[in-house]
Amino acid sequence: MLNLNVNNETSKLKAVVLGTALSLGPTPKLEDCYDPKSREHVLNNTYPIEEDLTQEMQEFYDVLKKYNVTIYRPEKIENYNQIFSRDIAFVIENKFVFANVVEDRAKEIQGIKHVYDQIEDQNIIHLPESCHVEGGDVMLCGNYVFIGTYSADDYSKYITARTNSQAVNVIEKLFPNKTIIPFELLKSNDDARNSALHLDCCLQPVGNNKAITCPDGFLDKNQYQWIVDLFGADNIFEISREEMYNMHCNIFSIDKNVVVSDKAFTRLNTWLEENNFIVEKIKYTEVSKQGGLLRCSTLPLIREN
Repeated sequence: MLNLNVNNETSKLKAVVLGTALSLGPTPKLEDCYDPKSREHVLNNTYPIEEDLTQEMQEFYDVLKKYNVTIYRPEKIENYNQIFSRDIAFVIENKFVFANVVEDRAKEIQGIKHVYDQIEDQNIIHLPESCHVEGGDVMLCGNYVFIGTYSADDYSKYITARTNSQAVNVIEKLFPNKTIIPFELLKSNDDARNSALHLDCCLQPVGNNKAITCPDGFLDKNQYQWIVDLFGADNIFEISREEMYNMHCNIFSIDKNVVVSDKAFTRLNTWLEENNFIVEKIKYTEVSKQGGLLRCSTLPLIREN
């Protein structure tokens, strides 16, 4: 059986689901795109191909292997995008929570049945249908669970609004010993530069007490100030809206002092190295064309306390 344990974003990683780009299927039609960045690349004829995506994910796999992480991969579903395993489920403490994702992605969870079949039934949570949530919006930080959301009346208008208030309220009830902190995020259906698809597009804790943030991703400046107060301004690396668009927040921690980042993120990587992080740099630019990056490709199952 799998003994799940995740309480933060940065402790030593022991087991993870890494998505797969195998049998991705053809480039989607414009009307079938469910995020603005994919839409942009379909329009520009620059949508990534399976071979390039598979190569990039292999680089990520090799880095995880180097640190002796147990890696699970989704079983292939023909002609179906299974890269972003983060969103289909998430672990809080020792509980495996099935996310309620957008309809176009509903089949993805079937690809990791061999993983959740190893989890005891009492540690599996199915949320009510009215709770919309994706794992990219759920972030653990010790006693806190940060949740990206959009609670305005026009929620249903945005395909990019993935986590609703009902989900925030239910997660709060399920984990009474955690403090749930919701953050209202910037949303746009067709402009990737004016949208934070998930919380991990504009916030990423690193190490013991540091964070990467994009102030422009947050709708409520008071909520953003709360983050600054929590981590301290000196411990925060702020990125621009353009860097958010290029997914600079969406790196991934293998340990308190080890992060995987895109080699193109020179400004961020310099800051990380100046703050004594080991930065494993890989090419992941083709994956980013689908609106996600390194954190999005992973579903951590076990981190050391």
